[in-house]
Amino acid sequence: MLISQELRRPTILVADDSPQNIELLSRVLGQEYRIKVATSGEKALKIAYSDEPPDLILLDIMMPDLSGLQVCQRIKSNPDRRRIPIIFVTAMTTVEDESLGLAMGAVDYISKPISPPLVQARVRTHLALYDQSRELERMVAQRTAELVATRQQIIRRLGRAAEFKDNETGNHVVRMSHIARLVAQQAGLGPEAVQLVFQTAAMHDLGKIGVPDRILLKPGPLTEDEWVIMRQHAQIGADIIGRHENELLATARAIALTHHEKWDGTGYPQGLKGEQIPMNGRIVAIADVFDALMTRRPYKPPLPAAESLAIMAEQKGKHFDPMLLECFFQQQFEILKVMELYSDDRGAMMDQ
Repeated sequence: MLISQELRRPTILVADDSPQNIELLSRVLGQEYRIKVATSGEKALKIAYSDEPPDLILLDIMMPDLSGLQVCQRIKSNPDRRRIPIIFVTAMTTVEDESLGLAMGAVDYISKPISPPLVQARVRTHLALYDQSRELERMVAQRTAELVATRQQIIRRLGRAAEFKDNETGNHVVRMSHIARLVAQQAGLGPEAVQLVFQTAAMHDLGKIGVPDRILLKPGPLTEDEWVIMRQHAQIGADIIGRHENELLATARAIALTHHEKWDGTGYPQGLKGEQIPMNGRIVAIADVFDALMTRRPYKPPLPAAESLAIMAEQKGKHFDPMLLECFFQQQFEILKVMELYSDDRGAMMDQ
């Protein structure tokens, strides 16, 4: 019980080169708080950067090696430690000294010789404010995570809404999202960029909502007039998503609009060529076509893996970005695992 109570007590770092000052502050605060001490600036930084940083620092300005101002500056420049409240406790008491200390990021300034009740009150106040700040950050982080998760679910389900029209289970959006993720990883995109394409790939065919069922579900080849209508789904999807500054929605729109563009410029709706096509659109084009080859559609039976891969290879530099297609083939075994894991035969899968 005593150990548990000790661990719950806030930790105060007292950094001062005077043993008498350390002893005095430890005696004033030791009944309520755990006390750590440092007699130099280097030692103070070592404690502040440790795995168990203090909850508040009482810092003298005039110390050997590093001054208190230098210690404060270094702590405030460290993103992992800059929120720790620092109170200067010093004999430097001019207005200029106080202004400089506060400008460096200190939350308060106590003059020596200290008043024990004043020190106790200031420490208690700033610890309470720090606790409130940490709790607010925790709540904001939790709420942000919830909003991101909700937004991802909405995107995934909007993608499914379109796929349910011509794909009984809607697993297409799950498979091709994972394929796009694997290609993006192999292409060297960073973790955030990979996650972005994974999250937004599901929206690629949202515009199918606007295509009549007589065309979308037609079991045979489409007429030229029907193709004109079918090709509109890329622009319809982009229009449904709309223009946004939000990166997630902006990426989803770009994918919906460009995933039928082709590397050689013969795609639609804009006839973009090569790197005019956004990277994410080029990645999703590969994932979308391969899944379409491998799975049953109203107009075709599924093709074997070997035949599907051969067709993909034939489109290098034509339909597909040659570099990204090479990334696709480097990940082909993992991609085939995705096809099996999320097969339509397994029924509808939510996958996150």
